[in-house]
Amino acid sequence: MSWHWRANVLFIHCTVEPFMRKLHAAPSHLCALLCRTKMAAGIIAVLCIGMSVGRAAAVRPETRPLAQDPVARPTVFDHSTFSRLLNLYVKHGIVDYDAFARTSEFSAYLGALGRTDPASLGRDDQLAFWINAYNAYTIQLIIAHHEHQSIRNINRSFGLVKAYGPWKEKLAVVGGHPYGLDEIEQDIIRPRFHEPRIHFALVCAAMGCPPLRSEAYVGNQLGSQLDDQARIFLLESPSKNRVDVAKRTLYVSPVFIGFRDYIKDFGGSNRAVGRFIAHYYPEGAAKSLLDSGDFKTVQTEYNWTLNSKENENK
Repeated sequence: MSWHWRANVLFIHCTVEPFMRKLHAAPSHLCALLCRTKMAAGIIAVLCIGMSVGRAAAVRPETRPLAQDPVARPTVFDHSTFSRLLNLYVKHGIVDYDAFARTSEFSAYLGALGRTDPASLGRDDQLAFWINAYNAYTIQLIIAHHEHQSIRNINRSFGLVKAYGPWKEKLAVVGGHPYGLDEIEQDIIRPRFHEPRIHFALVCAAMGCPPLRSEAYVGNQLGSQLDDQARIFLLESPSKNRVDVAKRTLYVSPVFIGFRDYIKDFGGSNRAVGRFIAHYYPEGAAKSLLDSGDFKTVQTEYNWTLNSKENENK
């Protein structure tokens, strides 16, 4: 019995019982009146109990039904909407940001990411999910800030990039939780998955990045998609990565040896980077040089110009 019920029972006992004792001793002509009074007292007592219980229910929030959890935890996630948009609005890594901004399908896809906890997905599906989330929210970051020149112009302070400014903004929502792009890469993707090829898939909206793929990543094709991204970045972008056999020199993007501690993801040394890159070269002098480790490493310049349609020919 709750304390509310015990209190009301005590109240009835203390007030009605003395009244009843007097009723038995009263003259008969008062009995009818008193009986009616007895009935009224009983009714009042019941009403008091009901009101007290009502008040108790009102002040005890734990008795109310809990709201349904809005976050979905699926075993599969459909990226087909994003894939279709990428196919329409990304050509050879060049992005039509205005087209993404105009379509409600893109907003709907971001909403689906925001309502989904990917923890219940398989490993490859989880990684594909986070790569797509990173790339989709990078597009949204550019759109939200109406940026046309460079992602590094976002959240600048006194003309300088503010401590990873654009990548710290908590614009990305996954599973109801807000993230910065930097948090997705550095706190989730890199430490959880230990997959160096993600550096060819995560695109930071710059011409110097690996090209944004014209399709979404999916778990059952992830390995081949990442390998394809690696080949494109390493073999088809000579301004970023190339091997000069005559000079015994490997020219590589800052993605390998300049940014943060990314070199650790490729083995931790220039020679390890060379061996990693050699995997994507066909048999020949360049591959043999990289495998030997006997080469000089030179970092190429990184182009931070926005990878947009309007900047394509600049």
